[in-house]
Amino acid sequence: MIDTRTLTKRYYTISEVSELFGVAKSLLRYWESEFKNIRPRKDRGGVRRYTSKDIERIDRIYTLLKVRGFTIEGAKKELSKKTSSGADSEEVKERLKVTLHRLKALSDRLEEL
Repeated sequence: MIDTRTLTKRYYTISEVSELFGVAKSLLRYWESEFKNIRPRKDRGGVRRYTSKDIERIDRIYTLLKVRGFTIEGAKKELSKKTSSGADSEEVKERLKVTLHRLKALSDRLEEL
């Protein structure tokens, strides 16, 4: 997983993003055609400019396809799954981990009293 907090630039080229993930530029262009949530800005010359938000989305897709072994259609279905609050299931998992950590810390403090 890419930690987007470490990304310092406002925009990244397709070459930089392909290096970041270790995939071909053509694969990133293909994913753009398959996944509608990847829409990098293009300058007047047609050069793609990816934001950190674009890179987060690519990271989710990369994880589903390359790490977890999903098909394109399976990844699309997984990405379309939403919880009732509208948050992605991965976001919910992360929030739950943080909440659990905080509850454990609070429990430890209460035991000290």
